[in-house]
This record gives sequence, structure tokens and C-alpha cells, in this order.
Amino acid sequence: MNATEHLAILDHFFAAIQAGDIETVKATYHPDAEIWHNNDNAVQGVADNLRTLSWVSQNIAGISYDDVKRTPMDDGKVVQQHVLRGTAPNGKPLNVVACIVFTFDDGGRITRLEEYLDSAQVAVITS
Repeated sequence: MNATEHLAILDHFFAAIQAGDIETVKATYHPDAEIWHNNDNAVQGVADNLRTLSWVSQNIAGISYDDVKRTPMDDGKVVQQHVLRGTAPNGKPLNVVACIVFTFDDGGRITRLEEYLDSAQVAVITS
């Protein structure tokens, strides 16, 4: 797959998250995909990540991905920077600056997602 196809997959992926369409998100992942976050340095499997995204879609009002910048890399990976915006369950505004490195298989499914995010903003969700 080429960079244009990878970017289209990411358009589809993030639109599904915003819509709370967890089944479409699941279909975008390879079944053995690994999802890593800098704030806990742990690797999630697909099932755990889908539970997290389901919670986000049900509890964060007005979720959007803004200021999106994507850079295809020579090795087939794509780097995305964005700001996740919404309203936390406690009514506080959420503005999480993030950078994600995506790795894809030959069929275009995400095999690894490495997410670097502002943990101080994530704390807004639980405070």
C-alpha cells in the first residue's frame, strides 16, 4: 500500500472513533495489533484498546480531532499530530495534544500504534 492509501485509512479510522463506531475501528486494526501509550508505557491489545475507545466515545462529549498534521515516512509508517478536543465527564474542556506513529501491514490494517500524549491533559478526565 502507498502513503495515499494509508492516509485514507487514517481518515476512516478517526471518523469512526469520533462517531463511536467501534466495529469499524476494530476492522481497521490487525487482530494482533499492539497499542502503546507513553503515559503508562504499557502495550494494549486490540480488545483493551476498543474498551478504552468505547468509554471515550460514551463519556467525552463533542469529541473531535483538530489541528491534524500527517507525515508519511519512507518506511511506510505514518506520523500524526493532533489535538483531541471535547468535554470531560466532569464538564472540564479537554485539549489533549498527541502524536501517534502508525505501522501498517501489507493489507493496510494497523499493526502498531504508538501514542505520545500530554498526560496532564488526560488527567482532566479523572479529576
